[in-house]
Formats: sequence, C-alpha cells, structure tokens
Amino acid sequence: MFRFNPFLIKLVLCLFISSSYADSGEFDMERWTSIMDNVRVRATEQNISESMINDTLRSPAFIPSIVKSDKNQSEFKLTLKEYLNRTVNQTRIAHGRQMRAKYPTLLSHIENGYGIPPHVMLAFWGMESNYGETKSRHRLVDAFFTLMYDGRREKFFGDQLLALMKIADKNSLDINRIRGSWAGAMGHFQFIPTTLASYGVDGNGDKKIDIINNVSDAMSSAGNYLNKLGWNKNERIARRVTLPADFDTSLMDGKTKKTLNEWAAMGITNPDGTPIPHGEMVAGLVADVANIPEPLPDGNMDTDVAPRPVIVAYLAYPNFYRIKKCNNSNWYAIAISELADKLK
Repeated sequence: MFRFNPFLIKLVLCLFISSSYADSGEFDMERWTSIMDNVRVRATEQNISESMINDTLRSPAFIPSIVKSDKNQSEFKLTLKEYLNRTVNQTRIAHGRQMRAKYPTLLSHIENGYGIPPHVMLAFWGMESNYGETKSRHRLVDAFFTLMYDGRREKFFGDQLLALMKIADKNSLDINRIRGSWAGAMGHFQFIPTTLASYGVDGNGDKKIDIINNVSDAMSSAGNYLNKLGWNKNERIARRVTLPADFDTSLMDGKTKKTLNEWAAMGITNPDGTPIPHGEMVAGLVADVANIPEPLPDGNMDTDVAPRPVIVAYLAYPNFYRIKKCNNSNWYAIAISELADKLK
C-alpha cells in the first residue's frame, strides 16, 4: 500500500499556494522551514504542549493576498466625510439599537463592572465586527506564518502566534479552526492574541475565554480592556464644533492641547453657533486638514479673496486619546464618538 508522507504533503501544498512566488524565484522555502523550526524551539521553551506545537506546525499555508494587504495599507485613504458615511450609517445605527434591546442585562453588567456605558460598548462592537456579523476570512495560523515570512514585523507576529498557541492550549481550542483578519485580529472586538492574553475575561463563568463565539466573553474582555486604559464614563469622546474661517490650521493636528476656555476664546463654537462648554478640561482639536474648503472669491477682482467658509472640526477629549491607544487613527476615534452619540 502506498503511504503518504505528511511533511511532503505540507511541502507540496505550501509550494502550490505560493506558486507565483516560487515561479519568479521569490519564494524561499528554506526561510519558511526555518521560521517553522524557530516557532517549535520558542514554543518548547515557553512550555507550550507538544500536541499544540504539532497541531500548529501541521499545515501552515503561505497566503499571497495577506502580503498584498499588508503592503497596501497606506495606499487607500478616505476623507473624513467619506469615512463617516461608510462607518456611521443608518443601517449600523439601527443594528446597534437592536443589539441594545437584545442584550440589556449584559450591557448593564459591563457598565456596572467596568464603567463602560452601553452606547460606547455598542459603538466599538459595531465598528470592529458589525456586531459580530463580519466573517473572518483567514486561519490565524496561516496569517501569522505569512506575515512572519514577509519579514516587516517578524518578531511581532511571531509573538502573536505564540500567544495564540498558549490561548488555544489553555482553553482546549483547535488552533487550526481559529479564524481572524489578515492582520491577526479575532472575535467580536478584533483582539490580537497578546491583547487577549492580557485582558481576556471569562464572562459567562464556563472557565474558558472564547471571544469569537461567546458574546459575554467578548464584551467582558472589551470592557476590561477599556477600563484598564482609564476610560471615564462621565466624559464624552469628542464634540463636533465649528471654527472661524481664518482659524490657524496648524492647531488641528490633535497634538496641540488647550483648555476649553482657551479654545472658546479662539472663537470655537458648537455647530449651531452656541458656546462650547467652558472649563479647565484639556482637549485637542482634530479636523480633515487636507480637505478644508478653499477660500471663496469675494466678487471684487481688485481685492484679495474672502476667507474660507467656516471649518468643521472635533474637540478631542481624554477618552478620544484612550481610543487611539488601541487604534491610532483620528478617523476611527471620531467614528466611535459619532456612533456612540447616535446610540445613546
């Protein structure tokens, strides 16, 4: 009887998946094997079980589309208006309200236990996975091996893979069935493995932490994470404001911070023209500087052009900057703020 060699099968599959790389002489099988060997050594040193190591190394695949996604991250950019139209739409708002009605007890438990109000928790849930509806495309084992091979952040993704192996080991999970994004995030709130290892919570008391299939575990873990970041439930995230037409655009980088009294003295108001709250609370100012309207002609060719129209911006409060610790994007933090306000 003909007997199959598991290693040869794995080798053939890997070469087949990466044929475009192999044909051009770019794919380095020796490097791929070296990475696998290194994972085995590191996992053994960290007391991960032999069975988990074998399961992880059984058949990792190289996925070219993941490398493409990683290299193209900075090429696709939206204006703030386009980004908000895509992320804070009526469908997502309506779905969030449905989830609030479906999980009132759990949301109250998260607020009481971690200090995260329901509308804030729902905003993160909606943004990260569309309330659990976004389906993960990739086996995380494949994603991490591919990104390690690509080399841009080899140590980081190697650490993520080892953390995932420990999580699967501890919770008796089949590591080859754990799926996530191309970048290695998983579950309702898109945790990477090291974040899950540090902040994961068993929300339903079954002595396991499953943020992919268990909403209670996922929400408790997210609540714990935000709580540890210092979330203040008595403060909002950001406030939409308008600025004078001649406002200094260099102050809108989100890094320049002033008290509300100072911002108010510079002519910042609510969109309806009423005064913003006064006080000594410190806030930054964020705007889509690259897309601020151009100055308008004043109709008189003998004089200078008139100032530009009023500028829409956001006062960014401390919670805004706490969001940026988990996703360093001004647009993302503004979207969380806008969605949370709509879900109050």
